[in-house]
Amino acid sequence: MNQRSREGSIHRLEFDVEWPPGHVACYLVDGPEPVLVDAAMPQSDDALEAALSEHGRSLAEIDHVLITHPHVDHIGGVPNVLGATGATVHAPASVRERFKRASDALGERVRRNCVDAGFSGERLETLVEMAVRSLDRNAELLPPEAVDVWIEPGDSTSVGGITVDAVHLPGHQADHLSYPAELGGERALFAGDMGILPFRPVVVHDGLDDGYRDAFAAFYTALERLAEVDVDRVYPGHGPVHSDLADVVDHHRSSLDHRLDRLVDLVADGVETAPSLARTVAGECDVNYLIPETMSALAHLEATGRLESDSTDESRRYHT
Repeated sequence: MNQRSREGSIHRLEFDVEWPPGHVACYLVDGPEPVLVDAAMPQSDDALEAALSEHGRSLAEIDHVLITHPHVDHIGGVPNVLGATGATVHAPASVRERFKRASDALGERVRRNCVDAGFSGERLETLVEMAVRSLDRNAELLPPEAVDVWIEPGDSTSVGGITVDAVHLPGHQADHLSYPAELGGERALFAGDMGILPFRPVVVHDGLDDGYRDAFAAFYTALERLAEVDVDRVYPGHGPVHSDLADVVDHHRSSLDHRLDRLVDLVADGVETAPSLARTVAGECDVNYLIPETMSALAHLEATGRLESDSTDESRRYHT
């Protein structure tokens, strides 16, 4: 393939993960300075090299890495790329401050928030451990000193000769940026974990740190911004490439509404605490990953006057 035919070509690189939906995707934007949008999982290092080779590229040829958000399945391969080449790393600017935070201080905030919500014992210790481990791991995978270009929301940035705009889409993750760009005669959106078809990403935002109270409002704001993005095709981190952004935005908004309505109904039926509500909502899924969304939803319902709560020494109970 000659250089002219490569330029602006977008190649999807897909890898298996152990949680739903069972895969994660990153994208090679080919051209004179090849760009990798996100970098998959740490255990995908060999697979990443093999996937690139299918498109006539190697890790050593990657000139730029563009990060949408600092979750492990999107930054895991960064050390491997940097070990093979002197790639320029571009990442959301707010990640720098997030990764400077002391993990023990994060653990204290998570413990306080979870105790206030009624979690205790082994579950409490697991939630604190997960938060601390996630911060330490992600800061190691994407060390701030390895980032060359910090991108602010609203920036237009040249990445390998391609101009990308930065749209801040929090809610799933507080620092999340998605990047519209003109490529190959189309307006493309490198969406990361937003704009996903057919399912809505979980509301994680900043986990169980203090921002959990604002996470639902942030997600609604992100959907309003996403609805204003004019693109021909969406390249998400999960689910298929698609051209149905408007329908996806509507679906995700309805999904958030449904989650809030369900919690109100459950509280009205006598399910009164955050731990019991999270277990009910999770069903057969891992409840740990739905606890942040449940706590965020309850905070939003209180803030909007749909629920009230009373705190005792042992738990916080919700009522309509």
